[in-house]
Amino acid sequence: MATVISIDNSEDPRLADYVGLREATLRRLLETERGVFIAEGSKVIRRALEAGYAPRSFLLAERWLAELADVLEPLDAPVYVVSEELAERVTGFHVHRGALASLHRTARHEVGDVLAGRRVMVLQDLVDHTNVGAIARNAAGLGWDGMLVSARCADPLYRRSIKVSMGTVFSLPWARLTDGTDIGALLHGAGFRVAALVLSPDAMSLGEFSASLSPDDRLAVLLGTEGHGLTADWVAAADALVQIPMRAGVDSLNVAAASAIAGYALA
Repeated sequence: MATVISIDNSEDPRLADYVGLREATLRRLLETERGVFIAEGSKVIRRALEAGYAPRSFLLAERWLAELADVLEPLDAPVYVVSEELAERVTGFHVHRGALASLHRTARHEVGDVLAGRRVMVLQDLVDHTNVGAIARNAAGLGWDGMLVSARCADPLYRRSIKVSMGTVFSLPWARLTDGTDIGALLHGAGFRVAALVLSPDAMSLGEFSASLSPDDRLAVLLGTEGHGLTADWVAAADALVQIPMRAGVDSLNVAAASAIAGYALA
């Protein structure tokens, strides 16, 4: 079984992976340097382990030892047992689920793996980890085959993304594009029809576009940043400009909500 170690000092160096989890910029640097990511909550931890990610360590309140005993038993990794108060001092936030794991970060899918699917969501430069996690959850839940994220897009394996996705980032094939990728050439070369969700007078309604699809169409939907949407070159790469009709003076939806509606309509 994993080695259980009780710790009562918040400055114990063995807890280094869990220090300052609220500091997003710091965490992104540290997680990239160490090649790790953090999973929060027993359900998400289980999903990460089931997906094959190797653990470095666990940080648990004692009440979670029995709950996670079946997954901890075959592992060769330390389990640091701490009070919930100490966990809060170390991480910088209230760990209300009382369970964290540090896991080795590995690229499980290549861009080509994602492009082997029939339905793909493609994210350009989203900055909010919550939106990235929600889109992954929407894509997985609505039966889409994968997700591509641009070089500057927020990290699907950041703690907040994982938490919001309910661990679906472990099961949904996703990959990061290299900077400067010609998105049109990539997607068209793989046989996709490309739709850009945009606010434009030239855009057709989501219903119209859905009706235009044939059963054999492979589809990639482009989703842009929270502030400015898609860049001009990504819009130009699309075969169709599509929008969700709005009412009551509202011009648009949050990008994650838009992905859910489009994902359902176009699945």
